[in-house]
Amino acid sequence: MTFAEKLKELRKKTHMSQETLAEKLGVSRQAVTKWETDRGIPDISNMMMISSLFGISVDEFLSEEKSAVMRKGYLYESTTEYDIDGVKSFDMKLGGAAKVIVIGSNDEKIKVRLASDTLKTLKQDFKVKIDDVKKRIDIDVKRMNKMTEATAKSELLIEIILPNKYLSHVELNVNCMELHLNHLESNNIEFTGKTVRMNVDSVSSMIEVNCNLDMNIICQNLNGSFNLNQISATSEISIPKNFRFRTIVKGIANFVSYQKQGKVAEDFSDEEAENIIELNGMKSELLIQYRED
Repeated sequence: MTFAEKLKELRKKTHMSQETLAEKLGVSRQAVTKWETDRGIPDISNMMMISSLFGISVDEFLSEEKSAVMRKGYLYESTTEYDIDGVKSFDMKLGGAAKVIVIGSNDEKIKVRLASDTLKTLKQDFKVKIDDVKKRIDIDVKRMNKMTEATAKSELLIEIILPNKYLSHVELNVNCMELHLNHLESNNIEFTGKTVRMNVDSVSSMIEVNCNLDMNIICQNLNGSFNLNQISATSEISIPKNFRFRTIVKGIANFVSYQKQGKVAEDFSDEEAENIIELNGMKSELLIQYRED
């Protein structure tokens, strides 16, 4: 069931009209209609309000797919490609988007795909700039023609395909509802920005996350470490049962707890494991839970 279907179903179960829901969220009825017809998703603040209103986590709302692959056939699309022939570090500044998917491939090309079902002037309103400077590739998505970040965060989807054999270090800066890292092999992947949902699938790297929002993190398959840097945040990371890891807690007044089958559990980390889950920052909590699938 998609987010649109879940939202519509929950609204009807609570006998709430679109107008009533819009009033509670402080948005227009047209915005609710757009969300329920799968023509966009709420921005981060509205998503969190909806989650609180219906008593369902953001992760549950957005958990239709375990690994996100951007669907084909959007009404409006733009693709930029660039060939490289050597190992590079990547610095990506993407601005705002509803969903961002970064995928590793065996190809030697960088592909940046922008897509939307609602942004008719997408090709005029966004410009993809790729600069190749010695050992570094800069990828920027710039807004044009008074396009706002608020609109981009609700209606723009970005898919970036990177050549694994040429990746050394990846820096990613974006504000989005969902961030997916799939099939990547790199020394280090550093994310700085805002997101409430993150999906890590088949990644071999040290992942560093700098985000102060409460996050729902789904780890499908990771070979390396996941370092979470937060201030005054409460986040969750779900891992498969066969995932062996050790926990490191640094910073000031940070706390890690554990859960199995929805119940509080004793520490099930493994001091001998090579994979690491690390919490840094200040006054933050991280719940590590086994996923039952």
